[in-house]
Amino acid sequence: MTADRADARSGPPQEPSAAPGLRPLRVGPHALLVEVADTGEAQALHAELLRRRAAGTLPPVTEIVPAARTVLLDGLADPRALAADIVHWDVPPLAAADSQPVVLPVRYDGADLAEVAALWGVAEEEVARLHSGLEFRVAFCGFAPGFGYLTGLPEHLHVPRRATPRTAVPAGAVGLAGPYTGVYPRSSPGGWQLIGRTDAVLWDAAREPAALLAPGTRVRFEVDA
Repeated sequence: MTADRADARSGPPQEPSAAPGLRPLRVGPHALLVEVADTGEAQALHAELLRRRAAGTLPPVTEIVPAARTVLLDGLADPRALAADIVHWDVPPLAAADSQPVVLPVRYDGADLAEVAALWGVAEEEVARLHSGLEFRVAFCGFAPGFGYLTGLPEHLHVPRRATPRTAVPAGAVGLAGPYTGVYPRSSPGGWQLIGRTDAVLWDAAREPAALLAPGTRVRFEVDA
């Protein structure tokens, strides 16, 4: 269940009085959508919800789904009670993860490499060095099964989407759009700026879990000669 689908089929949401920056909305009989200010706050809230669930201090919930500025909790027995409680939470900033990052080897030869280099004001070979020198984190997933929206690009490296999307982007293409890096898990239309490609399998229905990248996963890109 996604936040978009849940929100689309619900009636007008009911909401308690919320603290600034945290706005819980009722979504149907068993779900709660919590709005926050930005992606960083959504990641922090998602991590706090997972921590509380692991500690047994979160009411039973079937799904916790982060998005760009929201986190959806589905399968709650009493979403009204959690909505009244969550506005009083003190959500700490996102802490550095202690798990090992997923490393994706990348050949930096994308069709938009020259354009990205120009936008960054560097030589084409510098794009690989700069991009592979960063650490990313999956903020949320969407668009296609296995597609993660990775944060970690500093603001001066943000680039716009292409003015005209491509009708087909190959599987494994590594792209940039605004503050995000993403890897296309399968061939599909897309408007991200393509800087490289990887052979990593992002989605495999026969694998457990099927998605290589999940919200909260640390990711590093490695230059693959």
